[in-house]
Amino acid sequence: MTYQTSPAGTCYQVSGDGEAIVLIHGVGLDQFMWGGQLVSLTPSYKTITYDMLGHGHSHQPSDSANLKDYADQLKELLNHLQVEKACVIGFSMGGLVARAFALHYPEHLNAMVIMNSVFNRTEKQRERVKARTKEVAVKGPAANIEPAIDRWFSPEYVAANPAQVNATRKRLKNNSHMGYLKTYELFANSDNYMVEQLSEVKIPTLVLTGELDVGSTPQMTYALAECMPEAKAEVLDGERHMMPVESPKQVNDSLQRFLTTIYNRPDNQE
Repeated sequence: MTYQTSPAGTCYQVSGDGEAIVLIHGVGLDQFMWGGQLVSLTPSYKTITYDMLGHGHSHQPSDSANLKDYADQLKELLNHLQVEKACVIGFSMGGLVARAFALHYPEHLNAMVIMNSVFNRTEKQRERVKARTKEVAVKGPAANIEPAIDRWFSPEYVAANPAQVNATRKRLKNNSHMGYLKTYELFANSDNYMVEQLSEVKIPTLVLTGELDVGSTPQMTYALAECMPEAKAEVLDGERHMMPVESPKQVNDSLQRFLTTIYNRPDNQE
């Protein structure tokens, strides 16, 4: 797998052949989070991963960037790769980017998966995430790392996989201060982005989260799926926020079932 850069400065990789699948990581992370999904998807699909604005090796967002700019980044990448249509899978902040892409560029989507993402936060939830944003503004990407680890992973996973968890800590800490802050501000304030237009998103959509995800709750998942006419919700028992990393097989099983319905392939789960 070779990492490349688009003309606009987006760092990406492409592996496999077939229908195009794009995976978008969460805030503070990068395209390397998708290793467990690439193992499952690349035998049957062209999988595209990339670093969103302000993350990894991609270019920084502008001071005035909004969620559409993150959707525009994906549009530029698909144009560069000459991909007319794709299924977009977005995790957490990546789910917000996927939603924005569906609202602004529906003609370029075959399907969409919104995974462990946020929608219509309560006032208490909104206050908590805004407080974390203020801490990031003062302390930089190192703010709130340990509370994030506690929210994202199960204690059993943390105890059994110290190297993987430490890699996540390192990734969070090494983010660009301004790129991370700008993206986190959008993450904190965009859960209801263009909510009135969601009923116009007539694309097969899977809205997926974990039963124990305290930030991207099952209630959010069911409510978001109800807003889009071709969406369905699925909640994985016992899973937390970082379920693509902690439990790749369970996540991959759900993705493969959904993709099979979209592309009429024989189910190729292991």
